[in-house]
Amino acid sequence: MNDDPALFERFLEMLAAESGASPNTLSAYRSDLEQASRRLGGKLAIAGREELKQVGQHWSGLKNSSVARKSSSLRRFFGFLLEEGFRDEDPSDALPRPGISRNLPKVLSHEEIANLFSILKEKLEFDPVKPSDVRLSALLELLYGSGLRASELVTLERRSLAIDRQYLIVKGKGGKERLVPISDQARHSVRLWVSLTDPQEKYLFPSRKGHISRVRLFQIIKELAVQAGINPGKVSPHVLRHAFATHLLEGGADLRSLQTLLGHTDISTTQIYTHVDSARLVELVNDRHPLGRRNLSR
Repeated sequence: MNDDPALFERFLEMLAAESGASPNTLSAYRSDLEQASRRLGGKLAIAGREELKQVGQHWSGLKNSSVARKSSSLRRFFGFLLEEGFRDEDPSDALPRPGISRNLPKVLSHEEIANLFSILKEKLEFDPVKPSDVRLSALLELLYGSGLRASELVTLERRSLAIDRQYLIVKGKGGKERLVPISDQARHSVRLWVSLTDPQEKYLFPSRKGHISRVRLFQIIKELAVQAGINPGKVSPHVLRHAFATHLLEGGADLRSLQTLLGHTDISTTQIYTHVDSARLVELVNDRHPLGRRNLSR
């Protein structure tokens, strides 16, 4: 697996569908990847940590902002390779990390989520209902209700879901399996979708080439966002995963539980969600801390 150009194209296609990246942004990603590939003799996709260290050392004379952008391009590319099964491990931790602040995840409000499900409900009330809308219902329920990654969702196998179980067996990054709770509503939506598909299919969301692609999943979700009156650039499967985590935290979930549900190896990855609940934390301090309950004017 050393076909860098072909993998670059697949990655950029995914990036365009996921975030609606502009041509200039895609061009910058392509440039960063191609430069690193040339330095490694066309073998960036199979590079290890030592090779990536050499690439990072070559950036030593650049500004922090440039190094951060190049590192981000390569890290995102290696994350794509891992999620798509082209690699079993991610060596990108060997790349430099200059002191650039990390962007907070996009968050959908409760009202925006309600709008998405409202449009979906209208679709499901048609008689006869379209199979594509039944599939959309199952996809949305699993994205927002269980916080699955896009790659985890599209590769779910039929055997992952059992009628007598209230959880899914999900294979996440690095091939690691975890149990993910599934709500009664999501189970109902998935069972309805399964009843419309061939029992011989391997995947829960099949297509002619195996399973629905990540790119098609992004397109479906953005189409629903437009119908719900939401800027499609603000909505993606990953944003719905963020909404799942954010709204759980607002509801009182702890970070350790959230880490398990999201399948994060390191809790530092989960801690980015702490920004969303600052109002509840202030209220907690004022209501529960001894100083908050005292009349300080006395």
